[in-house]
Amino acid sequence: MQVFLRTAAIMSVIGLAACDELAVANDPVALAEVRGQKSCVAAVARETGKTSGALNTTIPIVELNRYIVDVPGGGSWTCVTDANGRAIEIVERQNG
Repeated sequence: MQVFLRTAAIMSVIGLAACDELAVANDPVALAEVRGQKSCVAAVARETGKTSGALNTTIPIVELNRYIVDVPGGGSWTCVTDANGRAIEIVERQNG
């Protein structure tokens, strides 16, 4: 029973994650944006070992394919993506 519940929970998360990509499937720029956001959060999580990172939407960014990911207790990171939305570089931000 636990295996079934775990599988069902994983499938529902995958389903929800795919919904935002389906919503912008006909817009390549918007699709790359959605993928870039996800890719950056995942790249920072791999680097820091913390899965609680979230996009910072309060700092204005004028460059294309760049995101800021904040990690509670883990600082802020700048992430650069390629044209397809894959994270290609992350750098911990130095404030101060």
